[in-house]
Amino acid sequence: MNGAIYALLGLALVLVFVVTRVIFIPQGEFVAFGALTLAFIFDGRMPGTVPMLLILGVLVFLVELFAAWRSRQWSGLGKTASWTLLLPFVLYMLAPYVVGADTSLWVAVLFSLALVVPMGPMLYRLVYQPVAEASVLVLLIISVALHFAMTGLALVFFGAEGWRTPPFVEGQVDMGPVTWSAQTFFVLGTCAALIVALWVFFGKTLYGRALRATAVNRRGARLVGISTNMSGSLTFTLAAAIGALSGMLIAPVTTIYYDTGFLIGLKGFVAAIFGGLLSYPIAAIGAMGVGILESFSSFWASAYKEVIVFTLIIPVLLWRSFGAKHVDDEE
Repeated sequence: MNGAIYALLGLALVLVFVVTRVIFIPQGEFVAFGALTLAFIFDGRMPGTVPMLLILGVLVFLVELFAAWRSRQWSGLGKTASWTLLLPFVLYMLAPYVVGADTSLWVAVLFSLALVVPMGPMLYRLVYQPVAEASVLVLLIISVALHFAMTGLALVFFGAEGWRTPPFVEGQVDMGPVTWSAQTFFVLGTCAALIVALWVFFGKTLYGRALRATAVNRRGARLVGISTNMSGSLTFTLAAAIGALSGMLIAPVTTIYYDTGFLIGLKGFVAAIFGGLLSYPIAAIGAMGVGILESFSSFWASAYKEVIVFTLIIPVLLWRSFGAKHVDDEE
């Protein structure tokens, strides 16, 4: 089950890197935001993501307003206002009616996704789009800074307490001498369905093919009329959705704190390293390996579980370096 979650996060990291060249360190923060938002709703508290979304929306609108004033092009400002101002305001007004222990699980999940997912494109517009042509190293340093900022905001808006959520599916499944929880099968099934949905999206839809074209050659994509800003915004939207849903899937089986997502995201990064931050299938296979290794390490050497998992990066990087060719120019 852990491997399935790491596979989703690994796929999100690979997707963000191949399209935008950003090593998205804050991917784990969306895991924590999704889980904690859902937990707060069930506890009857106002989630911290409600005021966070309002603040981010206002900041993005001000940035877009300034850009429109400089270029004297006001045509897209109405569309921008609809998802940066109107959407957060509508969610803010609906929040008191959704928050509460008697809320349906699926309504709470959808409302939590509606709060967390728009943060992805908003962060891209504020942080990454102005420096989209910077080097990979600069983008990595920005990602590290953004990670610390988001972790601090999570502490402010959610507090230091740990939270769990109700399971999506109750009960157990007996398979011979082994007893599985129904939640485990639900997580595995959901992850498999998401991976298939992503495969269909990238292979059968216009926007998916646009993202693939941007991943192959950013300059070539611009030459044929594909907006790299649109590609980056859509990529971060998908990454935020995958992260938030992953957090909701694991929240019933592990306690989530404001900084828990970082460690989970790093294990997804280990899986992405297996694929060289380029291959989706190899990243998914690597994620399952990481999950299995972590489970065995928990049983045989629990004190060194994290050490064993993260040490796995070293031989993988050495193996990949033997087949890598030195490139002087990033382009």
